[in-house]
Amino acid sequence: MAKRWIWILALLLVAVLILVGTLRKPPASPQQVPLTLMLDWFPNADHVPLYVAQQLGWFQQQGLDLEIQVPAATADPLKLAAAGQVDLAINYQPEVVIARSEGLPVVSIGVLVEHPLTTVLFLKDSGIQEPKDLSGRKIGYAVPHLQEILFRAFAEKNGITDYELVHVGFDITPALLTRRVDAVIGAYRNYEKNELELEGHEAGFFALEEYGIPDFYELVVITSEATLQEKRPALQAFVQVLQKAIDFCRAHPDSALSLYFAANPEVRKELDRKAFFDTLPLYAHRQTQDPERWNAFVDFAIQYGLIEKRPKPPLFVNLLEAQP
Repeated sequence: MAKRWIWILALLLVAVLILVGTLRKPPASPQQVPLTLMLDWFPNADHVPLYVAQQLGWFQQQGLDLEIQVPAATADPLKLAAAGQVDLAINYQPEVVIARSEGLPVVSIGVLVEHPLTTVLFLKDSGIQEPKDLSGRKIGYAVPHLQEILFRAFAEKNGITDYELVHVGFDITPALLTRRVDAVIGAYRNYEKNELELEGHEAGFFALEEYGIPDFYELVVITSEATLQEKRPALQAFVQVLQKAIDFCRAHPDSALSLYFAANPEVRKELDRKAFFDTLPLYAHRQTQDPERWNAFVDFAIQYGLIEKRPKPPLFVNLLEAQP
């Protein structure tokens, strides 16, 4: 008799656990559209709006089941988006221009950061005060071809001569601190600059768009032409949520940062906090991309040999109605 009651109690316990599990896990809505989004790099302050929207359930409210993925390599987001292996990816306007010129069917459908984060970064104790002071110096770069060409154009427009370009990969901070190079192109104004200053070194930078390089969208949301055709309403809903989340970040920065930290507890909080507040003014103010900005960068890319031929349109598509 005792054994029988033990079995009954065990069965009741299993039933309770199953019921609790069912209550905790909301049923999947058959109307939700699954979307995969690959970041451009590991989670960082650039991505705060995405995590805000995810943490607050805004994607789900718009019928989107969004999965955020981290790439294994920096080239993966663009390649996988072009192949349709992810629905969306965070990428860069210059990379989209290059990809389209090479025939890859990627399209920008939204903007995360609307001005360049990429700068020419240097330590203030190096004696560099204006671009001409880079003459005769060693200049590091992270990404071959693109950043080599960006610096050559920057040098031409600012009277910089007799410089030496040195490939440092992504070891930007160590390259500056060990004096392997005097400055680096490819460092972010919101990231490496703050990283140096947290280590006790004052850093300065030249913003590319203020010294002759066309203003460009640093971070855009890309998809493939096929995915755009197949999932256009879902992608439109994604872009709407993205701008809503960016607006929330501006209105409630401390709350936004807390939501991001909750989703990414392993990040360097002090660094990401400083980076986030430096990024706030640069997040997109609207999701209507400017054709003149795209055309200006294409003209620049052709002039300086970044691409060999004009890319076939569309480079971008505005999914929302024109915004004031």
